[in-house]
Amino acid sequence: MIITGDDPEYIAFVKARLPDQFLMTDLGPLRYFLGIEVSSTSDGFSISREKYIQDLLARAALADERTVETPMELHVKLCPTDGDPLPDPTRYRHLVGSLVYLAVTRPDISYPVHILSQFVSAPTTVHYGHLLCVLRYLRGTITRRLFFPRSSSLQLQCYSDATWANDPSDRRSLSAYYVFLGGSLVAWKTKKQVAVSRSSVEAELRAMASVTAEVTWLRWLLADFGGLCYDTHSTFVRQYRCYQFCT
Repeated sequence: MIITGDDPEYIAFVKARLPDQFLMTDLGPLRYFLGIEVSSTSDGFSISREKYIQDLLARAALADERTVETPMELHVKLCPTDGDPLPDPTRYRHLVGSLVYLAVTRPDISYPVHILSQFVSAPTTVHYGHLLCVLRYLRGTITRRLFFPRSSSLQLQCYSDATWANDPSDRRSLSAYYVFLGGSLVAWKTKKQVAVSRSSVEAELRAMASVTAEVTWLRWLLADFGGLCYDTHSTFVRQYRCYQFCT
């Protein structure tokens, strides 16, 4: 359980009362939670998954120490029939499942993980090769983390993009968006569109509709928290480079 707030006295009161009802231990300031490492400085706090990635690479048992610059090559379109079926797909499913959880704090792998997760039912050697590429990318970027500054505006900025007819099997497009609250990345998503878009413009409009719905929900959420949300700015981008990292 994580307890947070801006009133230290009330937090101390809650922590003192919880053991009366539950068997609990106070672990002190937040450092590690469900595989997420949290570090705090005077400028803000950051979250990383270095230990989780190390454990993931150990389970993958890669035979080399190579790294790559990107998690997936541009314009890659994978099909279910690419390559030969894996004799035992258990490892592929296990690694992809771990990557899905890792993508919760690593938006830079959101797109390739979405692609690879579509083939967990019948993965092939080609799909596994692209999975290894993601793991080699993580090995080279293991120290990257998301940074959340303490002083930041409450202005929402959103970025969206779409790939038209990205899936060669059903011709459906992919939508993706990133939402910043001031200088903090607070929401991101990559998802296949529910209907076939007849043009790239239609695919882009569906992507913008998706991020608009997300921003509308965030504005209501901030209002419930008592925060003032300034005007929202949206940007339409052509590449998936809307994440903020510090090394």
